[in-house]
Amino acid sequence: MRVRFTPQADRQYLGAIAYLRSKNPAGALTLMHRAEAVIAQLRDHPHSGHAIPEYPDLPHRELPVPPYRFFYRVVGETVWIIAVWHARQLPEEPDDFARG
Repeated sequence: MRVRFTPQADRQYLGAIAYLRSKNPAGALTLMHRAEAVIAQLRDHPHSGHAIPEYPDLPHRELPVPPYRFFYRVVGETVWIIAVWHARQLPEEPDDFARG
């Protein structure tokens, strides 16, 4: 299974890394290692995440990458990571996921 980031998710992930690097370089490395582990997990077990508690009826899933949440959707043979948010963030509305 392939794992890909949407352009939006890629910007969010890279933004999180850049922010952490400026505040806590070791924290940025930790996030990168955790993200690599989650991506490897999704390659082998694409349905291993759980439904998004705030929007359980959507077909999207999430996996925690503390202190972030990776939101994704499986489409064919590809896992699309559609959003990367800090655990304190919430989407303004479910339409934020519909675009991913």
